Amino acid sequence: MDDWFLQTGSGARFDWGPVGAQRLAADVGCLVIIDVLSFTTSVTVAVESGTRVFPHAWRDESASRFAEKMGARLAVGRRAATSERPWSLSPAALRSAPYTSRLVLPSPNGSSIAAAAGGATVIAGCLRNASSVGRWLVRHGYGTLERPVAVIASGERWPDGSLRPALEDLLGAGAVLAALRKHGGGALSPEAAAAADCFEAVPGVMGAVAGSASGRELRDGGFAGDVDIATELDVSDIVPILTDGAFTAAG
Repeated sequence: MDDWFLQTGSGARFDWGPVGAQRLAADVGCLVIIDVLSFTTSVTVAVESGTRVFPHAWRDESASRFAEKMGARLAVGRRAATSERPWSLSPAALRSAPYTSRLVLPSPNGSSIAAAAGGATVIAGCLRNASSVGRWLVRHGYGTLERPVAVIASGERWPDGSLRPALEDLLGAGAVLAALRKHGGGALSPEAAAAADCFEAVPGVMGAVAGSASGRELRDGGFAGDVDIATELDVSDIVPILTDGAFTAAG
């Protein structure tokens, strides 16, 4: 691929979805996944409780087999959660569910990006831990020309399977990139700088996410609590890192 699509010459880069992740992963040392509603938000909530979170790209029979292989509980769809199976992609449900040491969390967006990362270090970022992720990246030398980082906004899917850019993921990615820039990271690509500028220009992130298409979908569906948790800006110092196939808290 031509270098300009890889945003070469910049320490911090920004792109969208599994294809963007796959394209940039080969040229960076670290990939930060942003899926605010709700994969990476749910990962932070689960990892805060000490749970190891195994991402899985599909919510089908393969997820059940994978969970059995990992000796883990399987998170179900929001509306499929029951008292016997209380773990789901809903961060509100995860916050109130009984503790489990190992959890398989299917997600066609965030998990697919994790699978596209190749050999790059993978971090789960969201609005809840954006500043912590930015500081962690700088502390570990990421965001420089020698160790570039790519921040990937997951986006959503249209019914035909194509990518739908999502405001909440643009803001989440921008929050991480703004924190990286603030704490002394290297030069941001124009794409990354624009995402950071967008986050800093929005006066009320909570209101913007709640009023976005994805936020309205969840609120109208009875999951306003998920939006509330997802917009808890910078409340978490947890930086989930993918290690041996599972997200755990980075040291």
